[in-house]
Amino acid sequence: MTELLDPKNDYVFKRIFGSEENKDVLLAFLNHTFKNAGESLLTDIVLINPYLDKDTPRDKQSILDIRAKTDQGELINVEMQLFNQYDLEKRTLFYWGKQYSGQLLEGQRYSQLKKCVAINIVNFKMLANDQYHNVFHLREDHTNIPLTDVIEIHFMEIPKLNDENIQMKNGLVRWLLFLKGMTRSSWEALLMHEPEPALKKAMSVLEFLSQDEQARQQYIDRQKFLWDEVSMIEGAREEGLKKGMEEGIQKGIEEGIKEGIKEGEAESKRKIAMNMLNLGLDHATIIKATGLISSELEELQKEKE
Repeated sequence: MTELLDPKNDYVFKRIFGSEENKDVLLAFLNHTFKNAGESLLTDIVLINPYLDKDTPRDKQSILDIRAKTDQGELINVEMQLFNQYDLEKRTLFYWGKQYSGQLLEGQRYSQLKKCVAINIVNFKMLANDQYHNVFHLREDHTNIPLTDVIEIHFMEIPKLNDENIQMKNGLVRWLLFLKGMTRSSWEALLMHEPEPALKKAMSVLEFLSQDEQARQQYIDRQKFLWDEVSMIEGAREEGLKKGMEEGIQKGIEEGIKEGIKEGEAESKRKIAMNMLNLGLDHATIIKATGLISSELEELQKEKE
């Protein structure tokens, strides 16, 4: 039986949630997100950048986020991030600002600006708490009164879903478990808690894509592109460490820099190995590529799980 593709791959994610024929899937996911945040539910959405066959994950400029508009004119942007490329908070605010300001045409009034919602689903831990779903607004520090309701930013950290906080009656949890990756045999157990047609449809779409040769090749191309991008970032980081060591030697603090570089390289190897685990590579390949020993890799595997 064909192995299921990873729905966290942003290409696969957009095929499932960002196409016109699957708009009901996105609407269901968004309503569980807003319900979990205590927000009003949506009645309908319009996809601004639906998935098209011409979209290619091999193109660096591919737009693999999902943009939608509510029937009230509010804008929603949904992104899936497999790897931590750092500064995601600033990147989110930057693109939120572009989306918010981009609503106005010349001569229009500020009162015409609508609420913009950014939803980031990430495959790594980034915030210093145990909540898998964090929602941010703009409020006064002491009294908690809102300055405005036009900004709303969600971060959903999939690795924070664990046995302690998994509540199968929570609709958002069921969707995030689907994204986390499940076997076919687990699907029935998931839907037993509360049958949900949209989630069942998402599972069917994933199964179809997993069996489609062209979709599988697009998936592989996207995974390779993402991995190459992460490797470039890590390579630049190691190069920076090397340069720092050389400068440190010139300043007469060679021993301190060497120790710092050693620690930095070890951390870099761990991050690369974790990314390779996320891509589903086998342990032997990861050990050969990173130089980690088996016990170190097993430790990372436990962290991932």
